[in-house]
Order: sequence, then structure tokens, then C-alpha cells
Amino acid sequence: MEFFKLYIKEEIASGVVILMFFFLRYFMAKLIRRFARVSEALEHRSNLVIKYFNILIGTVCVIALFVIWGVKPQDLIIVISSLFAVIGVAMFAQWSILSNVTSGIILFFSAPFKIGDNIKIHDKEFPIEGEVEDIRGFHTYVRTPEGEVITYPNSLLLQKGISVVAHKKEIQEFTD
Repeated sequence: MEFFKLYIKEEIASGVVILMFFFLRYFMAKLIRRFARVSEALEHRSNLVIKYFNILIGTVCVIALFVIWGVKPQDLIIVISSLFAVIGVAMFAQWSILSNVTSGIILFFSAPFKIGDNIKIHDKEFPIEGEVEDIRGFHTYVRTPEGEVITYPNSLLLQKGISVVAHKKEIQEFTD
């Protein structure tokens, strides 16, 4: 019982941070889903972006809890910088994965093309023209007129010039 009396400020602050965590997760999910409805993005794409934001919000809340419970800022900075160093070394070999995830989020919000659009990718060595079948977190599926399905990395879609040849006019039912 002494613990509860001794650390009442930290307990209340921790409760507020935890409540804010759930509120922010709910609010961000609603905001992203509303944006997905307006931009006619598919549900699995919006769920992927929601997952990324949940990881970010969770990380910020854990850091806030460390600060509330008295972890010294210099100790926290050492732990975070060490963690980033380890992740950075591990991800250096996998930079393309991180690049494709980031590009997937950018494609979600900018929406230069939609599923069902016929696009032309202006690549000097390997030009592609076809219909966008699916846009995932790491890559986009494009079906050529010959029926071949090409998996194209999202990071390259942001680097190459893309022309939308024709929009597919189809009303989609969107559900939560």
C-alpha cells in the first residue's frame, strides 16, 4: 500500500499516457479510414498504414512512460541511440525494405494511381504498361496486356515516371 501512496503522481501520469495511447490509436485509425474512403483506397492498404502509425504511437508512449518513472534522460538517450545503432546496422543491408515501406505509405496518401488503372512506367531499360491489380506495402502488382503479372517495388514507382493511361470507372463498396 505504501507503493501506491509514494508514487501516486507517476501512477496518474502513467494512466493518462495509457489512455492517450488508446485514444490516439482509435483517432488515427478513424482518420486514416476516412481518408481511405475519400481516396477510394482498399481496406488492406489502410490497415497497413494504421499498423505503421500504431507502432509509432506505441513507441512514443513507451518512451513517455520511461520518462514518467524517472529514467534519466541521458540513460534513455543511450538506450535509444544503442537501439537505433543496432537497428541501423541490421537495416543497412535491408535498406530497400525500409524504402519500399516508406514508398508504400507515400503512395497510399498521394494516390497517383488506383487499382484498376492502366499505367505506363517510363523505365529506360524495361518499360512496362499494364493494369494495376494490387498495391501492397512493399510492391505493386501490374498485369500486362499479355497476361503477365509483374511485381514492381514501390520505391521504384516513386523514382520512375508514370503515366495513367486510363482510369477504371467502377463504384466500389467500402466497409469498415
